[in-house]
Amino acid sequence: MTLAATGRYTALILAGLLLPLLATAGTASALTDRQLSESFRKAVLGAEYASWGYDARVVKKFSGPVRVYIDNLSRYDRRREVMAFVASLPRQISGLRLVTARQRWQANYRIHVVDRAQYAPLVRAIYRQPRMRAPGRCLVRVVNGAHGITGADAVIVADEGDYLFHRCLVEEVLQGLGPLNDDDTLADSVFNDTTRFTTFTRHDRMILNMLYDPRIRAGMNRREVERVLPAVLRDVRRRVR
Repeated sequence: MTLAATGRYTALILAGLLLPLLATAGTASALTDRQLSESFRKAVLGAEYASWGYDARVVKKFSGPVRVYIDNLSRYDRRREVMAFVASLPRQISGLRLVTARQRWQANYRIHVVDRAQYAPLVRAIYRQPRMRAPGRCLVRVVNGAHGITGADAVIVADEGDYLFHRCLVEEVLQGLGPLNDDDTLADSVFNDTTRFTTFTRHDRMILNMLYDPRIRAGMNRREVERVLPAVLRDVRRRVR
C-alpha cells in the first residue's frame, strides 16, 4: 500500500482465522483504570499494519458526522441486521454522530455485504488495484487525513454462516470508526482475533466511548492523549454499564 502525498493513508484490518477461545465473562468490569487505559492505547494508538509507513501512533477517528451507506450485494438480504447494529451505535457511543445515507455518494462510510465469490473483486475495486491479492475473511479500509478519518469501506461476507457474518460485522464496523489495532491481550474484546465474541462487548464500548469523547481529538499523539485520558476514563466509567 502507498502513502499519499497529502499524508492520508489507508489501513486494512483483517478478521483472520478465529480460534475457539472464549475470554472469561466479566473480565472487562474487573479491569483497573490502568488496564483500561492500556487497552485504549493498544487499540487506538496503533494499527495492525503499521509497517506500511504511516504514523499509526496517533488518534484516528471521524471528527464530523459518520454517514453510513449499506450496500447489500449478497444473495442474502442482511440489510436489516446491519442497520440494526449501525443504528444502535450512537446510543452506545457517546459523542458519535451517525446518520444513514440514501445514496452511495453521500456516504463517508460504506458497508458492503457480499458473498465470498464477490469478496476479492470488490476489495480490488475499493483499492483500485486489479492485481492485488485480497486477504482475510472480511476487512475494513480506512482513509485518514490531518483532521481525522475521511472515509471507510467495510466488506462483510454473508454466505459463510451466521457466526462469521456477525463477528465480522461487529469487528470491522467498529474498527472502521478508529480502533484499528488487534491485540491478543485485550480480554472480552472483538479487537482480539483469539476471541469469539459476536457482540459489542462492554470492554469495547469503554474503548469507543473514550475515543469519541470530545477531549480525545483526531491526530493526538500519545503524550497529548495521556494528559486527558484519566479524566476521560473516569467519566466513561460513569456512563458505560
